[in-house]
Amino acid sequence: MAKIGRLSTKDTVLLLCDMQEKFRPNIFQFTNIVSNAARLLQASRVLGIPPILTEQYPKGLGPTVPELGAEDLKAHAKTSFTMMIEEVQKELEALGNPKRAILCGIEAHACIACTTFDLLEKGVEVHIVADAVSSRSQTDRLFALSRLKQSGAYLTTTEGVLLQLVQDAKHPNFKEVLTAAALFHHIGLDFMGLEETSLPKCL
Repeated sequence: MAKIGRLSTKDTVLLLCDMQEKFRPNIFQFTNIVSNAARLLQASRVLGIPPILTEQYPKGLGPTVPELGAEDLKAHAKTSFTMMIEEVQKELEALGNPKRAILCGIEAHACIACTTFDLLEKGVEVHIVADAVSSRSQTDRLFALSRLKQSGAYLTTTEGVLLQLVQDAKHPNFKEVLTAAALFHHIGLDFMGLEETSLPKCL
């Protein structure tokens, strides 16, 4: 049976990549990226999905921005572009090696790309949250997403992730997840730099 990329709260991990202070003035749509990632983090706590946080060379690039709401998480410092450093792999092993990863953060063509490649090679299903991922340039961002889709990652949105995870309006945490996540629809189109009808063709 073909893989269809259905999300589930079981065997899933949320990966939060390098949303740090020094990136703030340079990343395309940084505020929206962090806002959407924060919504995913809040929802993951409600649904019991474990989050993992990294920081790229925090001595030079600063700490994770406070609006992500990740102060209670241990930030794994790294210099490599991939999140799959030894400490993160040990944390994944302690979680039973989740089969699916929801990935957000920066930069799309660097750390997000390298992390995705490493996860795919390990047989992990990767769901890249397009409206919670960015780069310094929109060109790098869009081509990175297209390239990662070619490699087998699934592209999705914050709202798409949340609705897939709860599946049903009768889900006991449905209202809580949507409230925590401040569900929305129209942040994506201007941000993506695409018309709604052209998005599937381009990505």
